[in-house]
Amino acid sequence: MAAMYEHDGDSASTGSLPHDAPFLLEPDDAPGSPAPADDAHDVLSFEGPEKTLEVCFMPGAGDTRGCRALTRPQLDGILAEARCSILSQTSNQHLDAYVLSESSLFVYAHKVVVKTCGRTTLLRCMRKLLSVATRPARAGGLGLVLEWVGYSRKNYNFPADQPAPHGSFDEELAYLKAHRDDVNHEAFDGSGYVLGPLTGDHWFVYVADQCERPAASATERTLNVMMFDLPEDVTAHFHLQEGEADLKEAGKAMTARAGLRALVPAGASNLDAHGFAPCGYSMNALCFESYTTVHVTPERECSYASFETNTALKSYASLVKNVLAVFKPRRVVLTLFADEAGLRELPRSALFDGLPRLDINGLGSYVRNDLSSMQVKSDCVCMMANYGLRSAAE
Repeated sequence: MAAMYEHDGDSASTGSLPHDAPFLLEPDDAPGSPAPADDAHDVLSFEGPEKTLEVCFMPGAGDTRGCRALTRPQLDGILAEARCSILSQTSNQHLDAYVLSESSLFVYAHKVVVKTCGRTTLLRCMRKLLSVATRPARAGGLGLVLEWVGYSRKNYNFPADQPAPHGSFDEELAYLKAHRDDVNHEAFDGSGYVLGPLTGDHWFVYVADQCERPAASATERTLNVMMFDLPEDVTAHFHLQEGEADLKEAGKAMTARAGLRALVPAGASNLDAHGFAPCGYSMNALCFESYTTVHVTPERECSYASFETNTALKSYASLVKNVLAVFKPRRVVLTLFADEAGLRELPRSALFDGLPRLDINGLGSYVRNDLSSMQVKSDCVCMMANYGLRSAAE
């Protein structure tokens, strides 16, 4: 089992910022400023793996619509802080899903999940989100009560390209802690953790949990499959082809030729796909209270795809195998974020510690190189595993 650490100062990060030091904004990194223009260097070093921020509010407090009462101008302003924008939207009775210029946004009544990639400044959007969500209704807010904050990301492939406050995990923790006086002190007295080998792929996790509801009432779990070094026959699906000028239609075509519809729950009726020029792909799909999201960076120098879902399954083995069969990566990082009660619903064979080897017909076997597992706070469990492909010919 790989090393696991509770984070009290990040030896794995580059640079260090004391947790009680004031956080200063550099002029070029002011909130809402545009992302740096793309150039040849960007193409060779695009940071595909996403940063993920999840913010939860107490049910029964504030606006009855909860976070879904946020207006489009408010959402646009929040996302501008992260240097991304909304491209399209799909909704059902449980949540709203947005494809972003860099990944995805999911808005439930009492939960907001934001995923961004590249050189976005995800954590900068938190102050504006909390201001609007927790401000009293008489002051133009939603009157919600903050309950839980989570932030996670894989270690960067190109850490030197990241703008503040994302230069290191220490810097990110200091930025999160700086919000203590914005809403309430306790909500940002969270802890940081590192799962996985510091000499290889590892996963940074931050959790601040002020939930006072019974732990048994929470059974959520989120699976993320991060895939690297995709073969050219797969990445070719996500390049615009002749005549694909409409990027929404291009997204539909990419979905079809890559066979991605098979990875979405059968009951999903809201599938929103978007292509990018000259290449790239994002997709959100909704099925009742769950989402599935796929993002692809097909450039040869930094090829990457991610598949994430919070669909509650009894086993994830078949789903993971199906995802790997579609994308055929050389290297895989699996993560699972789950409430303890949700984890108890799964048999051991459904978890990473029961999956040391994943055999894919016609491709080979994904062999687990290491495994990390940790309980954070009182009822949240994080798991991470790294796999490498051994082809059938080896």
